[in-house]
Amino acid sequence: MVLHLPRFWVFYDDNFRKGKANKFEFVDGFMKARLGDYIREYSVRNKINEDIPVYSVTNSQGFCKDYFGKEVASKDKSTYKIVPKGCFAYNPSRINVGSVDWQRNEERVIVSPLYNVFSVSSDLDNQYLYYFLKSDIALCLIKNIATGSVRDNLKLSMLYEFPINLPNIERQKEIVSTLDKLQSIITHLRIQLEKLDLLVKARFVEMFGDIYTNKYDLLICPLSDYITFLTSGSRGWAKYCTENGTDWFITIKNVKACKITTHNIQQLNAPDNMEAKRTKVQEDDLLISITADLGRTGVVTKEIAEHGAYINQHLTCVRLNKSKITPIYAAYFMESNSGRPQFEAKNQTGVKAGLNFDSIKSLKISVPPLTLQNQFADFVKQIDKSKSILQQELDKAQMLFDSLMQEYFG
Repeated sequence: MVLHLPRFWVFYDDNFRKGKANKFEFVDGFMKARLGDYIREYSVRNKINEDIPVYSVTNSQGFCKDYFGKEVASKDKSTYKIVPKGCFAYNPSRINVGSVDWQRNEERVIVSPLYNVFSVSSDLDNQYLYYFLKSDIALCLIKNIATGSVRDNLKLSMLYEFPINLPNIERQKEIVSTLDKLQSIITHLRIQLEKLDLLVKARFVEMFGDIYTNKYDLLICPLSDYITFLTSGSRGWAKYCTENGTDWFITIKNVKACKITTHNIQQLNAPDNMEAKRTKVQEDDLLISITADLGRTGVVTKEIAEHGAYINQHLTCVRLNKSKITPIYAAYFMESNSGRPQFEAKNQTGVKAGLNFDSIKSLKISVPPLTLQNQFADFVKQIDKSKSILQQELDKAQMLFDSLMQEYFG
């Protein structure tokens, strides 16, 4: 999605580039304050090399214990920057993906010398500023201004010139309260969805165990014993892709966790030839990723099959004898601790991940009675119904959150 800056932001951005940005601008009825009038650099080093917790800032977790752990613990940290509680920090080369946060975990932490650290005026609510810096508009402005600088870094001096819609502090807190509540709902719904996924995985282990201990004494056979058709996807089909295509083009990004998502799926107009006939999927086909992240699986639904869909070269299509193996069971087996290690062991190159047909055919699979496989498939369908309801609620909450972010910040 291409995000265009509203007129008043473009106006301010142009003035910034020309060095003409003022403290306040009224454009289209919006008052924009200069961010630099409300934040100040905090540049205090850990000069005496105190044993202060080392943190990083990520786009998904915000402030978190540094990834490198023991490696950092052994280093001289006298040049690291101190971040007191309430101060912001960001990596100048990562703020363009939203890696910015304010420190609320401990009285003091330290971050890499590469980070920029700043404090915030009492007239600007920390969480209000946080939401602004995570907004699409701010990220777009960061990209526009930082592009062309060294490694697209955003210097603190650049951040100072950002225009921010600044109501009084009481209104800021009201906005924060609204966004926090929505964010809490979104987080809760995501956790519930994750718990349902874990429930399905636990149910699978409960019913079938694993291939290594085989506590239920199940028949174990190569997957080839149950394959009726096997093919990989098409190469060089980019020329058939179009925004108004009548068919779907399934790529590896659409296949994950035993499902095939049509969200942001590529569209195409498939050619009328033998290759298209070979790579067109049917209902209940099992798709497996054979490059990059090996062993991602998904089962083709009736909706996808009826719409018309094809696979690219990073996927293989496995058509199974459904009188012996249900595709849902096979998908969850491949994604389980019984299947995943097999994909890793069969990686042909050890450098660039890849599987051939022989590798797929030789995968071992335990084969429980069909009645048990069907019971598990029915359980998955019931869970999917619950997930669908939760997902709809999550989509509504996310849409409202995004709408309010746009309303509050431009």
